[in-house]
Amino acid sequence: MAVSFVAGIVFTVFAQNNIIPMPIHMQLESGRLNLSSGLVLQTSIFDPISSKSLSAEIDALKGVLKEWNILLHNNAKKGIPVIRLELVAAKDQQSDEAYRLKIDRNGILIAASSPVGIFYGLQTLRQFELANNRIQYATIVDKPAFAWRGFLVDVGRKYQPIDMLKEQIDVMAKYKLNVLHFHFTEDLAWRLASKKYPGLTDASVMRRWEGKYYSEAEFRDLIKYCKQRNILFFPEIDMPGHSAAFKRYFGVDMQSDAGMLYIKELLKEFKETYPELDYLHIGGDEVKITNNNFMPEITKYVEDLGYKMTMGWEPGSNLSANTFRQLWMGGPTVIEEKGDQVYIDSKHLYINHMDPLETVTTLFYRKIGEQTEGNNNLLGATLCAWPDRAVAHPIDMFYQNAVYPGLLTFAERSWRGQGRSLWTANILPKGTRENNDFEEYEVRLLNHKTSYFTDKPFPYVKQMGLVWDLIGPFDNGGDLEAIFPIEEAPFSTAYSAMKQVEGGTVVLRHWWNDVVKGAIDNPSENTTWYARARIYCDQEGERGFWIGFDNLSRSYASDSPDLGTWDNRKSWVKVNNKLIEPPIWKQAGIAGDLEIPYVDEGYSYRAPTNINLKKGWNEVFIKLPVKDFNGKNWQTPVKWMFTFVPVD
Repeated sequence: MAVSFVAGIVFTVFAQNNIIPMPIHMQLESGRLNLSSGLVLQTSIFDPISSKSLSAEIDALKGVLKEWNILLHNNAKKGIPVIRLELVAAKDQQSDEAYRLKIDRNGILIAASSPVGIFYGLQTLRQFELANNRIQYATIVDKPAFAWRGFLVDVGRKYQPIDMLKEQIDVMAKYKLNVLHFHFTEDLAWRLASKKYPGLTDASVMRRWEGKYYSEAEFRDLIKYCKQRNILFFPEIDMPGHSAAFKRYFGVDMQSDAGMLYIKELLKEFKETYPELDYLHIGGDEVKITNNNFMPEITKYVEDLGYKMTMGWEPGSNLSANTFRQLWMGGPTVIEEKGDQVYIDSKHLYINHMDPLETVTTLFYRKIGEQTEGNNNLLGATLCAWPDRAVAHPIDMFYQNAVYPGLLTFAERSWRGQGRSLWTANILPKGTRENNDFEEYEVRLLNHKTSYFTDKPFPYVKQMGLVWDLIGPFDNGGDLEAIFPIEEAPFSTAYSAMKQVEGGTVVLRHWWNDVVKGAIDNPSENTTWYARARIYCDQEGERGFWIGFDNLSRSYASDSPDLGTWDNRKSWVKVNNKLIEPPIWKQAGIAGDLEIPYVDEGYSYRAPTNINLKKGWNEVFIKLPVKDFNGKNWQTPVKWMFTFVPVD
């Protein structure tokens, strides 16, 4: 049984158009190279006495050809095409990460000024698909718009096994992300072994995932694993905030005289143990500064240890002038190429603040630093996963948050640059270039889901083509159950749409409405809106749907819904005039608590809701009341939204 949003639409896309991130320039040409007999390897470097080696890249090439089941020959053979990896003079390239890829009748050429450029050319080649052992002719000239394309994992709050971290590193490498920001110190736990103070990682000092930490050998292994994949391992020791675990063990505040001595000893041990690490994030966020000398003194100490660069959170503590800033709070800001301050953008790049479907929409449109490409003051951006709420199992985080769909979409945007000024949570209107661009990208994303993520959590499904009429506002006077005449004839032409919006998740009003605009231009409290849409089914039968009315992927302590309700706003959904019952919640009515894991509250990590559809067009009608926009406390802000979309 097939469900369509719009009848008669079929997407036909060449596999070579499915690359993520899409190269800056790619020309597909007629003709295909026959690889049935394999390829002959050739390598060349521009400087014969250079110490550069392509041995790692040759290994990566062998991995690609193994996936294709194509032989690689070391010696030339008549009639067998060549694959040439060529290091060229730096003046011919504008970035160490730039590359050229050429596929023609003679074979395959990947040229770059550095091994990392060759590596990225191979990652693009990996995404070409063969038809009968033939690969399409193409010419690609590619380079990143931003030099810093990072991903932050918070293992302080949520410990992740080494294999899980390596899987994410592999995904980062395949999609050309190049910085792993490793946040391993937190209020809840300090998760790196210390030789001098082994008790720092004792279970008694931790408040979540007690006793789980990384040994020196495991830490070294992660550093090596990243380096082999051209990823900078970027550790963060958060100071002086987020340091309750430090205080529990040492019995002193980090900003005290004694605390500064202890943290200096830990920093010295860290540098001596891992001398290959040249960059260090020193935190500085979300803390009351009681010692104005702390951060300047610690920064100088870190620099004297030999670190080439320090970075801290902005806004945060009194960082030194030469410390790079990682932006995390406030609205869109244009980072101009002036002054001496260098920035990394992480504003509105927290996937735990986004519904899974919204994640892809938001990141696709996101304009890094409000610039189309990097400059001397804007290195790039870091996507962050801050899973504040506990999970029962580490893998649960990947279902509650769109980690892999988010990584791929962020990789697309941070490599290609561009984007849309200001921030949005919804797909932009039909008929606009931005709508067409998202539609094209979604096809690529879903093809990657099918091709590369069948064995991994990938909470994303097709949104494009699902168009909603939004009808309202109706004044409910604070009564969330107020009934209006439209409910008697929801698809009557007497009720025209005030606005149309497309997508599986629609945000009417974001909790940060001042900087993230929702679908309703001027949302008002004590109002009710309705959404209606038609979906087509080619035969009668049951179909699974994701349905939701709250964004429980966020880090705050949201309550679980009461039994018999979808949310605390009295929202409901009808299909063909039949009310769809909410799930029987396993934790119905439980007050929000960061230490109580969610189990079925979000649509992406519970079984889909099965709905019986009739053959032909089916009518979906959703009621969306709201009383006020203030949650019961700061941890439960109101994000007025709904999700309704068929699942593959």
